[in-house]
Amino acid sequence: MPRGVPRRTALRLLGGATVAGGLLAMSSPVASARRDWKPVADAVRREYLWAWQHYAERALGADHIKPISGGREDFFVEGHSVGLSLVEAVDTLWLMEADAEVQQAVQWIKDNLSFDVDAPFQVFETNIRMVGGLASAYHCTGDQRLLELAVDVADRLLPAFTKSPTGLPYRYVNLATGAVSNPETNIVEIGTYVAEFGMLSEWTGDRRYFDLAKQAMRVAYDKRTDLGLLPHDIHAETGEWRNRQATVGPPGDSYYEYLWDGYVLFGDEELRQWYDTLTEAILAHQTERQQNLMWFPQVDAFTGEVLSREQSVLASFYAGLLGESGRVAEGRAYHDAFNTVQDEFGVIPTSVDYSTMAATDPSNALRPEFADSALMLWLATGDEIFRERANRHFENMLRTSKTTYGFASLADVTANPPSQEDTCPGYWWSEQMKYYWLLFSDTPRFDYQNNYLTTEANLLHGARR
Repeated sequence: MPRGVPRRTALRLLGGATVAGGLLAMSSPVASARRDWKPVADAVRREYLWAWQHYAERALGADHIKPISGGREDFFVEGHSVGLSLVEAVDTLWLMEADAEVQQAVQWIKDNLSFDVDAPFQVFETNIRMVGGLASAYHCTGDQRLLELAVDVADRLLPAFTKSPTGLPYRYVNLATGAVSNPETNIVEIGTYVAEFGMLSEWTGDRRYFDLAKQAMRVAYDKRTDLGLLPHDIHAETGEWRNRQATVGPPGDSYYEYLWDGYVLFGDEELRQWYDTLTEAILAHQTERQQNLMWFPQVDAFTGEVLSREQSVLASFYAGLLGESGRVAEGRAYHDAFNTVQDEFGVIPTSVDYSTMAATDPSNALRPEFADSALMLWLATGDEIFRERANRHFENMLRTSKTTYGFASLADVTANPPSQEDTCPGYWWSEQMKYYWLLFSDTPRFDYQNNYLTTEANLLHGARR
């Protein structure tokens, strides 16, 4: 399958789908009635640009704005902001046709951004946020300097891979010296590179990026248990598992996502095979139904014993991944389960015990995964129910997180009103507001038939310039 195969074409090749009304619709269930979403799209854009104005006035170049006080906050290293929120925002601003704001952000990047920082940066976060953010900004704008910076920071991350005796990257690397540290890692932090690194390989002709990313995924895949499951913690220097627990939530989630993504972006059949093998094992050994709802408990990867029925809101992304990879019935069922959590709490808590429907962590750091899976399932089915659910997600965020200078994380969604924290994560600028915009706007700048969004929602394929 060629790079950038349309998500809906991929589903059709997997079977079980028919094209109807320009969207890929599954043969069942019947799609709900369509409504006019333009007012919602207008509201999403208005709120985003309002928040951007405050960021630009009070915290331009900071990793985060503090939305209650209007202050600034570093993310990677104290005292070394690298414009994280700004880099994350570029492709969202571009998709919203906010061209003056795009120019403002790109100019700051070109004038100020440097990765010559003598400090350890987390390799996984730096890749998905900075490499991916700059790569998506390049894809949308065509500005060559953005690609140069993406390559620069990726090159500074490579020692984490090349200095490892197993090919599994260390968790941290000093961007100035290349010194590596923290071999105690997990499958997310060793397996979430193939999209960003693979696109750099495609754009530069240098295969090192793709090959290093894929080899790290291979090491973990080859160590799957007899049940076909992966524990989530692993040691970069020995390659040995550090625990027994398997999960589709953190820190397991985006490893599975990038297996499928590597296939969709680059036509890598081996990655598709790995994804299918692991997904079949997950569906066989990690699913549980309670009160007609499907969940994915944490299990012992060697025995299949249920270890925990706690569900992280981050795991809700898996509904969309199942949907876009052709397992629409299972994806819909898992989204239905998380929708009951949304119905119960309004804003979905960071984690719940689904056996009691009690919040085990009542915070919510503006988490986007439920909206992410709503977008993926809507793209896969055309069913308006997923836009309805995402609209409630947006309304709940407006009601609870909007504050003086932007949108705030919540300390406790069960409080009345939910209590806010003076922080706005960088991914807010890249993820959930983009998911809402793509769901409701029908923007001409996005190819709805042929596109790719990373785990951080960075657009690496499908920009219509």
